[in-house]
Amino acid sequence: MNKRILFILTEGFEEIEAITPIDILRRLDFKIIIASGTDKKEVVGSHNITVKADCLLTEVSAEYYDAIVLPGGMPGSRNLKDNQLVCDLVKAIYKNGGLVAAICAAPMVLYQAGILSGKNVTSYPDIQDLFKNAIYTANGVEVDGKIITAKGAGYSALFAAKISEELGINPVEVLGKMFIS
Repeated sequence: MNKRILFILTEGFEEIEAITPIDILRRLDFKIIIASGTDKKEVVGSHNITVKADCLLTEVSAEYYDAIVLPGGMPGSRNLKDNQLVCDLVKAIYKNGGLVAAICAAPMVLYQAGILSGKNVTSYPDIQDLFKNAIYTANGVEVDGKIITAKGAGYSALFAAKISEELGINPVEVLGKMFIS
């Protein structure tokens, strides 16, 4: 299948919300590209774990990707929201029919990009007041068309599973064969 998924990391990203989905989706044979939203490939998470990205955000073209995933965390989510290139990529991938996924506080980026109007959304509860033109559900994971949102780190594996399902792979069937004999 080899669908291409772009993960964007900025300083202060939540490590579990990035690494868990990256790991699960790579095991499912998705082509994962990690882009740094900083000026260097090494990005430091909110718990001082450094991840080396594959490329810089400035090297990314929306047409290449079937999905974009934004991990939460603070100040990572604010750094994503305040980066116009991130918002432009979210809009372009969504407009091209791609999947857009954000977890924890990162749905604020989807709001900033203007794609949440009338959509069901969930997020870290402290930011729910941002979504004035959306329907906040408080569910662990929410899927509304080509938009997937999740509440936080505890939902990282389910978030990855929903991304996989929406991109055409049943994660239970595939991962079950890997880990259950």
